[in-house]
Amino acid sequence: MQNGAGEKIWLKSYQPGVPALVDTNIYSSVNDLMEQTFQKFATKPAFTNMGKTLTFADVDRLSYRFACFLQNDLKLARGDRVALMMPNILQYPIALYGILRAGMIVVNCNPLYTTRELEHQLKDSGAKAIVIIANFAKTLEQAMPKTDIKHVVVTEIGDLLGFPKNLIVNTVVKYVKKMVPEFSIPKTVKYSDAIRLGATTSLSKPVVKNTDIAFLQYTGGTTGVSKGAMLTHGNVLSNMIQLRAWMQFLIREGEEIVLAPLPFYHIFAMTVNCLLFASVGGHNILITNPRDIPGFIKELSKWKFSIFPGLNTLFNALMNNSEFAKLDFSRLKISIGGGMAVQRAVAERWEAMTKTPLIEGYGLTETSPVVSVAPLHKTAYSGFIGLPICSTQMDVRDDNNNPVDIGQVGEICIKGPQVMQGYWNRPDETAKVITSDGWFKSGDLGYMTEDGYFKIVDRKKDMILVSGFNVYPNEIEDVVAMNPKVAEVAAIGVPDAHSGEVVKIFVVKKDPSLTEEELKKHCKANLTGYKIPKHIEFRSELPKTNVGKILRKDLRDQELKKVAAHQ
Repeated sequence: MQNGAGEKIWLKSYQPGVPALVDTNIYSSVNDLMEQTFQKFATKPAFTNMGKTLTFADVDRLSYRFACFLQNDLKLARGDRVALMMPNILQYPIALYGILRAGMIVVNCNPLYTTRELEHQLKDSGAKAIVIIANFAKTLEQAMPKTDIKHVVVTEIGDLLGFPKNLIVNTVVKYVKKMVPEFSIPKTVKYSDAIRLGATTSLSKPVVKNTDIAFLQYTGGTTGVSKGAMLTHGNVLSNMIQLRAWMQFLIREGEEIVLAPLPFYHIFAMTVNCLLFASVGGHNILITNPRDIPGFIKELSKWKFSIFPGLNTLFNALMNNSEFAKLDFSRLKISIGGGMAVQRAVAERWEAMTKTPLIEGYGLTETSPVVSVAPLHKTAYSGFIGLPICSTQMDVRDDNNNPVDIGQVGEICIKGPQVMQGYWNRPDETAKVITSDGWFKSGDLGYMTEDGYFKIVDRKKDMILVSGFNVYPNEIEDVVAMNPKVAEVAAIGVPDAHSGEVVKIFVVKKDPSLTEEELKKHCKANLTGYKIPKHIEFRSELPKTNVGKILRKDLRDQELKKVAAHQ
């Protein structure tokens, strides 16, 4: 980063009381961290789901047995890839820790993958085994023939809930709600049998180092072919240690009740919930289906939760339900927004309703994921992604990899111990994003202020070019969301004969009385001419990832098909 005189500036403005550098080598591996955690907080509750709670001692015992099963019964070796395809249920953290304890690599899979998407990920990773919830086994059956999968462990939602609840839940899910399509996969192993078999053997404890790959974390594939980011034990541990330093004045060991609505197969929840808050004895409340807002709120009413990681669309959906405001927020210390930009309208409404700040952070799959966070001593919404976390450098560079001046927009670049090793078996793709001097090119456009704060203006590939002017969808969406009659909004660029592209917005109404004319008037009052949406389309819902991130790419594809159909 340079100032106007071209002088190099190194960032010094971290959160008060938090060191600029931290020792990220205090654990030899994730296994080392978790084994210490299991002993230190043995009697404390670790995970709760559907009324069933497991202590850290329970998780220790069950994950050890699962590791034994993988090693002794399936004969898998150190470094083998094992896929996980489940929502947030108790089986997930047990399997995750078990795979790592056996010296193997976790390959997280989205349960809502299509056959094509699952086949690509399993084939690309070379996974030999998969642990899957029965609801999605039909997809696996169709994808398996072209993959290296040899072993399939199948679980049902209620398997760890204890008798008789396990039978009741599994029966209702399968036969009443009919959520488990018929499938035929030979030689599957039941999850409960895997745990039982693992209890009869012992683990030959593998030597696992910080440089070993822990996760193949696949990018969402929203901007191209999904690639596996190689995250080592050291990468994810570094990010956990960095975050722990950032939150050191907030966290009370063994006392935090942490919500887990974001899926563990997503890097944000995996690092924050399964590592960070678990490492301080936090009690994670697993939300299996966060899209069921009434059910989510009912579960929230049972807890005096203290930490709430989520994302903008989830916070917005909760506040749009009248029951949410009736909850007890007396112990809530902080809510953390990640995964997508937090909108000002949502942040300010959240703080007014819960009396606690909604802090925005920034990160990517390739950075384990957190890169920067708003400092805790400045809790008012600013629209900035905060300051780099400990031991992290951020820079803004032009297309030729040269640092730009303060305040000038360029590509956000990152250097730190949490940055991935590269993409699995994709040296060509790795070379595109990791420079020769070790900086990771994020693909996000932004700038830095004089006092070291960073602002993301948008994804490089989402930028709209109107008559030569750059228009950033985040800004348009932020303005439109300020209208109280708007529930959700997405902005994209569509072809235009006169100006190349123009802005189109897709809006979900909160108030049915909202009109196109009313929205245009609102935009004219808050945006310069070329940024004002030329097209407005009202929809009942917007396309989203399973995490809840709005898929602009899908909207663009739909618009391009319309254009092609009229040519």
